[in-house]
Amino acid sequence: MNELSHRIKVFVFRMREARPDYLLLRGAQGLESFWGPVHGPVGFGEQLESAIQREVKDDVGIARPLDVIDLRMPARWVVGDEEIIEWAYGFRALDAGEQLELDGRWSAFRWAGFSEAYPALELENDRAAIARLHSLLGAA
Repeated sequence: MNELSHRIKVFVFRMREARPDYLLLRGAQGLESFWGPVHGPVGFGEQLESAIQREVKDDVGIARPLDVIDLRMPARWVVGDEEIIEWAYGFRALDAGEQLELDGRWSAFRWAGFSEAYPALELENDRAAIARLHSLLGAA
């Protein structure tokens, strides 16, 4: 029997002159880290919206979104006896500026336009999600 885990990936963005900038985070695992979005588990009985706000607040210190966008592209896979469902969302931040409060599991952050953010993402699911978000924002 598989254990079911729900996770979220949150693509934080801000609008600059009608164009989105996306927040990329680098993990603190040293040489094996790569750029990606905010991500984390959904707690037992926790609503997705609550998990999104909690993870963004805990990971980068942004308290509230201007808007949350469901990218409607859940991913599902099995690793050993664990089945994982991952939910992808966009999170519009008020111009958060350059002063973020990074959680210890992150070593660096940067804001990037789509043309820089897309190729910087290592995972294909992340690239597909940011492309969908960019398209939904009408910026493509």
